[in-house]
Amino acid sequence: MPKVLHFEIAADNPERAVEFYSKAFGWNIEKWEGEFEYWLVDAGAEDEAGINGAIKPREDGSISFAIGVDSYDEFARKIEAEGGKMLTEKNTIPGVGDIGIFQDTEGNILSIIEPAPMD
Repeated sequence: MPKVLHFEIAADNPERAVEFYSKAFGWNIEKWEGEFEYWLVDAGAEDEAGINGAIKPREDGSISFAIGVDSYDEFARKIEAEGGKMLTEKNTIPGVGDIGIFQDTEGNILSIIEPAPMD
């Protein structure tokens, strides 16, 4: 069954948000060295319940979730068949997986990700 794998917190000032979450919750947050501004959040030890996420510059919304799926194409079809709308084409991020953003029937913006195979 698909489950939430990742969260994103949108911030008007990502550096300020990094400082806040680091100090308030003790999260380890590192700037990603990719092609856009993104800070990876390690929100706890691997043996603790919960998920990790990221902080990003605000574009829309405030918090979003990436739902892990075993087939991007299958779930993109299901989303649209059930009244949702895919907002982006499938985007492959090397080493991460195939990801796309969708809008649910209530106007919420989320994403699906088919994780890349583990080597």
